[in-house]
Amino acid sequence: MAPETLRPLPENLRPTAEQQLERLRSAGAVPADERIAASLPGVVAASDFVTRSCSEADSGLLQELLESGDLFSAYPAQRYRQLLEQYLSEVTEEAALHSALRRFRRREAVRIAYRALTGWADLDETLIETSDMAEAAIDLALAWLYRALTERWGVPRGEQGDPQQLVVLGMGKLGGRELNFSSDLDLIFAFPEQGETDGARPRSNDEFFVKLGRQLITALDAITPEGRAFRVDMRLRPNGDAGPLALSFAALESYYESQGREWERYAMVKARCVGGDYTAGNALTRDLRPFVYRRYLDYGALEQLRETKAMIASEVSRRGTEENLKTGEGGIREVEFIAQAFQLIRGGRDNNLRSRQLLKTLYYLREQAILPEHSADTLIAAYRFLRRAENAVQMLNDEQAHTVPTDPTARARVAWGSGYTDLTVFEAELTDIRRQVHSHFEQVFSAPQASAPATTEPDAATELWGGRLSPAEACERLSELGFTAPDTLEPPLRAFRDGATVRSLSARGRHRLDRLMPLLIGACAQARHPSRTLHRTLELIDTIARRTAYLALLVEHPMALSQLVQLCDGSAWVARFIAAHPLLLDELLDPRTLYEPLGREALEHDLALRLAQIDVEDLEQQMEVVRQFKQAQQLKVAAADVSGAAPLMVVSDYLSHIAEVTLEHTVALCFEHLRQRHGQPHFIDSNGERHKARFAVIAYGKLGGLELGYNSDLDLVFIHNSSGSEQETDGPRVIDNQAFFARLAQRIIHFLTTPTPSGFVYEVDARLRPSGKAGLMSTSLEAFTTYQWHSAWTWEHQALVRARAVAGDEAIRSAFAQARADVLQQPREHATLREEVRSMRNRQRQEKAARDPQHFDLKNDRGGLTDIEFLVQYWVLAHAHAHPALVEHTDNIRLLRDLAATGVLKAETAHALANAYRAYRRRLHHLALQDEGSGVAQTELSDALGEHRRIVTQLWQEVMEA
Repeated sequence: MAPETLRPLPENLRPTAEQQLERLRSAGAVPADERIAASLPGVVAASDFVTRSCSEADSGLLQELLESGDLFSAYPAQRYRQLLEQYLSEVTEEAALHSALRRFRRREAVRIAYRALTGWADLDETLIETSDMAEAAIDLALAWLYRALTERWGVPRGEQGDPQQLVVLGMGKLGGRELNFSSDLDLIFAFPEQGETDGARPRSNDEFFVKLGRQLITALDAITPEGRAFRVDMRLRPNGDAGPLALSFAALESYYESQGREWERYAMVKARCVGGDYTAGNALTRDLRPFVYRRYLDYGALEQLRETKAMIASEVSRRGTEENLKTGEGGIREVEFIAQAFQLIRGGRDNNLRSRQLLKTLYYLREQAILPEHSADTLIAAYRFLRRAENAVQMLNDEQAHTVPTDPTARARVAWGSGYTDLTVFEAELTDIRRQVHSHFEQVFSAPQASAPATTEPDAATELWGGRLSPAEACERLSELGFTAPDTLEPPLRAFRDGATVRSLSARGRHRLDRLMPLLIGACAQARHPSRTLHRTLELIDTIARRTAYLALLVEHPMALSQLVQLCDGSAWVARFIAAHPLLLDELLDPRTLYEPLGREALEHDLALRLAQIDVEDLEQQMEVVRQFKQAQQLKVAAADVSGAAPLMVVSDYLSHIAEVTLEHTVALCFEHLRQRHGQPHFIDSNGERHKARFAVIAYGKLGGLELGYNSDLDLVFIHNSSGSEQETDGPRVIDNQAFFARLAQRIIHFLTTPTPSGFVYEVDARLRPSGKAGLMSTSLEAFTTYQWHSAWTWEHQALVRARAVAGDEAIRSAFAQARADVLQQPREHATLREEVRSMRNRQRQEKAARDPQHFDLKNDRGGLTDIEFLVQYWVLAHAHAHPALVEHTDNIRLLRDLAATGVLKAETAHALANAYRAYRRRLHHLALQDEGSGVAQTELSDALGEHRRIVTQLWQEVMEA
């Protein structure tokens, strides 16, 4: 960098700089170089450490940095290791190792400080290089000490005789490659297995690695005539100073699984192997992830972090260090806590939130709109400012300090080291930044529902949950709150409060529940149907209460609790759905997205993004992600449905799109897993040309007809285009194509139907394939078409009216559409067709119609929805040969329009049937949302429904029974 780009030194710092320069000149430490002459005054004005190191410890240091060129460029990867290896190349004893480490650290710390204080290195480079310097010292010192100790004691070996090495985990800022200039090194020592050394006098692996760990600490931390290389802090290890210095992997994992405390989870977020056996260390950190990141959304972490910050704030107040840049109000720790809160809450479900680097986490939170853009930008800028100021404080004297000095000159030196010429501007910005950080911290960590003022009198809801009221008094309070039939509510409320679920909770869990329940009771009292809503929410809370993080979510977020009550008020099905899949509570946090189901393209993007975070080989986790996607999207549809934001036909479209996107990705995942094992299936056609065999999924029934409901099964048929000769795969384990596609179909069904911790995706019915249960699981399009032309029953052609390709290869999907059209358009004798359709419908009525004459089954009884479906199918099969347009659609409403447009039906007849069909579906849909069956009492039949039934019954008699 050219000298003229450097900032002019403020007038008030020139005496300090001149005094420092005189010390350097007296020691002969100033090289004759224009760049040094221009930059050195600004550096020594901000750093006694640089002056002291170059005048007292090594007067040739600046000259050497100048000649090597290291002062004027960033280091490439591995440069620190290469330099330290040169220092250690002649080391033969431990004292010489200590000396080499201290000389190495002094040289590189001077270089890092010089580049930072001149502005030649930005903050990112400074933090990363400081971390890499420390890591090189740890790893190479450990390697030297390991060799020396094995020469004395032998090589430590595991139970199978494998050589063992120490693993050094770097915690905190070292783990995140964000190390301060004068930071402690927070370390944990571990080794893979118990065993003993293979020396003449064997030592246990415990003894060996404890000895090695002590030697490493001494090499780094001991104060010698040359000072200390790095401060080492081992208190983050299990049981702190009282625990063993080094633990086996098994002991470490057992500790975190059974005794690990919340603050240790936070510490492990940044854990990274920084020395020793990196392969084993990386495996260890992967194995510890379940301790750090919960599979569910852990809103309990917010409460725990709040308590930890309160303890820090209390300690800061006790020590009078409120101005501490790290732990004070609005300091670095608050930025870290904000990022860490989202990592711990969501990191179990979002791999991108597991970064050890704080800035990378903040950028991702902004990108995903988890934090508002302006909030993230403020925190990013604040973090950079505070870390620059912190480094400037520490570069002043190479001390582990975090507070801007009170002396005016020293403060001006820190301001200058932070990049500010004017102390007043620096102080004003520091004050403003700390205010903004604390404001954002309060917004994230404030708990408006988490505690109540101690001076307020308990309200009715609090008294109800408190358990001190008699049943009569409890009923009175329920009435006051607006609950009807309180005598039916008081017993289940009391039973839940005194029941096994609540008794089994930990003290923390019971505390969360005690905060939640008065809020919940009060919210239910404001619902449209208070008593019904409280019944439903009590059942839901009873189901999820043992996962107290879910209770924390509802306590922490008033909006989530409000949305939960609204949804339970509107639908018993939604209440049961959330109880079965409590991960969905996260979806309640933002009503802007909760009531806006995604369109087809957005669904594709969302699922692709979720799956992109999963290892392509991890089928189990892929299954979990697909289940969570489907459930989250289905809840959004239900929320829009219950709120009235989405009409019935749109709801079915949304649900159908979710199923199609799910199937498309499931097919792709399952195909790829099989292809990896068996290769790509090929065949040779009749012309001798070789082709890739392709696959598609055909949907029948409700999905085929775009009328999917919340609990609908998927009626699926699997087809492929393999035919001709040499039908086999080209992979390492060759199988014939029929076996490949049969396995693919089975794997798809397994993927969708197998219960996992997140439930299942869909139930699948594959009995509509050719020959039903006796048929092949996957059949060729050629065989499928032949079957439909020559062997299929009339009811199978009826089913084909509602069939469409929904996933897989586009060419096969088009070929299927053409084959379907050809089959449906074949001429049929109307009388025979009428008899077969009527006969099938009669059998259905005998099996499924309501037995009670006082009830009308909207779907299965005479005059109901299925009669309309059979009439439409009859007309399509009877007239498609004359009107090809009748095979273009698969849903009944559009088919009725097509029947009217082609003149098969009178417009008024088609309109009447369409109105009846919509009315039946709407009522069935509402019944399903309330977890009720498909029947209504004759006394509850509205005039409109009764008229629809009369019209359908009359039309059935005229068409099918004349």
